[in-house]
Amino acid sequence: MRSRYSAYALGFESYIFDTWHASARPPLLEIDAPPRPQWLGLDVLRHQQRGPDAAVVEFVARYKLGGRAQRLHEVSSFVREYGRWYYLGAS
Repeated sequence: MRSRYSAYALGFESYIFDTWHASARPPLLEIDAPPRPQWLGLDVLRHQQRGPDAAVVEFVARYKLGGRAQRLHEVSSFVREYGRWYYLGAS
């Protein structure tokens, strides 16, 4: 989760795309399309292993958009395949 947040903050679209599970990945990402948020911080609230190859992460990401502070609160699902973790989506 932290690496994906960092990729959003730094604009590394290819990393975000590559860490999204193929079954849930959108066909196109446009993270640099205006208006682009200014990412301010990430707080991981909890993580829970749901078997050897599945986990959930609850987090709050803070950002500014159009000069206004915003929060993204999400519980994300991840799956591990071939030793790599992939984002499935919000649950």
